[in-house]
Amino acid sequence: MSPLMIVLTILYSIFCLFLIAVVLLQSGKSAGLGAISGGADTFLAKNKAKTWDARLAKITKWVAIAFMILTLVLVLFL
Repeated sequence: MSPLMIVLTILYSIFCLFLIAVVLLQSGKSAGLGAISGGADTFLAKNKAKTWDARLAKITKWVAIAFMILTLVLVLFL
């Protein structure tokens, strides 16, 4: 294996773990819809959650794009 392939494989593994972590940090679409948890939904809590979820969604999108590009690069080098 060439040193370039080793570096790309390590980078690929890091992107894999980061993508898994970012996806698991996101809340589901049905979070907070239950009748029991309705009391905790204040205006400020909803806005804070939306900005955090929006940021995680944006990070997920860019990490997934980088993951796909790195996958294609690794396939081309094999």
